[in-house]
Amino acid sequence: MSPAPIALSCGEPAGIGPELAVAAREALGSSVAFAWIGDPDHLPEGTNCSVIDDIGDAADVAPDALPVLPLAFPGPRVPGTLQPMQAAKVVEAISIGASLASEARASALCTLPIHKKALAEGAGFAFPGHTEYLASLAGVDHVVMMLASEMLRVVPATIHIPIADVPRSLDTTLLDRTIRITHEGLRRHFGIDAPRMAVAGLNPHAGEGGKIGREDTEIIAPLLERLRNEGFKLSGPHSADTLFHAAARARYDAAICMYHDQALIPIKTLDFDRGVNVTLGLPFIRTSPDHGTALDIAGQGVANPSSTVEALKLAWRMAGGTV
Repeated sequence: MSPAPIALSCGEPAGIGPELAVAAREALGSSVAFAWIGDPDHLPEGTNCSVIDDIGDAADVAPDALPVLPLAFPGPRVPGTLQPMQAAKVVEAISIGASLASEARASALCTLPIHKKALAEGAGFAFPGHTEYLASLAGVDHVVMMLASEMLRVVPATIHIPIADVPRSLDTTLLDRTIRITHEGLRRHFGIDAPRMAVAGLNPHAGEGGKIGREDTEIIAPLLERLRNEGFKLSGPHSADTLFHAAARARYDAAICMYHDQALIPIKTLDFDRGVNVTLGLPFIRTSPDHGTALDIAGQGVANPSSTVEALKLAWRMAGGTV
């Protein structure tokens, strides 16, 4: 039996989200069942869509039509121009998708890109991004953001914080939770029975024995040793500049990094168009394309849907489907 359809939240209407939803449906046809949550009037002109009342009906819609769970927005879509009055509905679309996934009416939630500043200004959105908002909705204390593609999986231990705050934010509790959640996510969702994880150091050359910072020797290394004694397959702390070449990547299933750019620069360099954002530690599956709203090209029909297609495919596989 195939999984329930995936809920796809609309993201920022002024961005490329509506175009990506249509392009993803064209690319996937009926191989992955999903329904887009948003205002049908925001879809590109001429879109063949089918408005449904229940997400369970998405699988019955013709392959050339986009299933839509309608959510009326105030005002039309203006590609490239943010509409503050629409911010609350963008947040509502995410909330609806999360509820459907939590209730198992949807097999997963896939989120199209949001404009965080627009949501903060237009709807008082107080979260750094999707990841933190979804954790709050689910009542979860700690989640992990993984970026995944066929070439690499990376996890930043700290996410959307200033680089100056990273050293004092890194502690044994944070790293322990991050590694454990990643380990369980690799087992449960990626089918890896004994995950191998490589852990990057914080400082250049992983601190060089304490000469270039003490965090690697005083925080990271002792924790890794303790977890190895529990049976975790961990290596590191590694100098991050030697962790992402082809031979190094062959030795691990995921890399745990200390901060946002240490993790995201490698995967975006190696596989920019196919990287997928996965949130581990939620009580439901959540994926997202690994890029932003691209306001500068919205409405031009030139947006690359590859990351959205991969995000839907990965969510479908994680839910037990085949594609």
